[in-house]
Amino acid sequence: MSRTTYPTPIQTIEIETEVKKSRFIARASKVADRQEALAFVEQAKQDYPDARHHCWAYLLGDPVSASSAASNDAGEPSGTAGKPILNVIQHKGVGDVMVVVIRYFGGIKLGAGGLVRAYSGAAEAVMSILPLEQAVPMQEVRLLLDFAREQLLRHWVDQHEALILRVDYAQQVLVQLNVPDVVLDEFIAFCAAQSITRLP
Repeated sequence: MSRTTYPTPIQTIEIETEVKKSRFIARASKVADRQEALAFVEQAKQDYPDARHHCWAYLLGDPVSASSAASNDAGEPSGTAGKPILNVIQHKGVGDVMVVVIRYFGGIKLGAGGLVRAYSGAAEAVMSILPLEQAVPMQEVRLLLDFAREQLLRHWVDQHEALILRVDYAQQVLVQLNVPDVVLDEFIAFCAAQSITRLP
């Protein structure tokens, strides 16, 4: 069972640390899905094209029961970059977050332990200054209803902080919306009472 809310980033933050002449630029941001997360990595590569490594990790959804999480060492020895970044994210308990750590090699090898500490430290530095807000877990729901019921539905949505994503008009009204997990049971009961069909 997921909680009612969990912390997510409000804005993109970047911070630089240095370890034995290697520069580590850590950048953290809110992402909604894997596609957005990977686009964020591409942006970092464009912003720092001459950096040797662009290592990353992301966690989507409630950090207690993440819907998705991934990491990438981006050319660093296996397990020395992506996983340490992900460990910091998990430890901080933040969801819907992407962290990219960009490394400029300074000429001194850090060794596996040194790399783990450097990437963890860079991720820790950016996560500790990242402004957060509480996100409300939502379920996406698709409905089919008569035109006469649309205003009732819109009223319910406004009252319960749900969000209409899309409305299509045909013989009936097809509505796609996000409903907060905490009121989902109440919403299903409302739909049943109003003869509104919930689509799979």
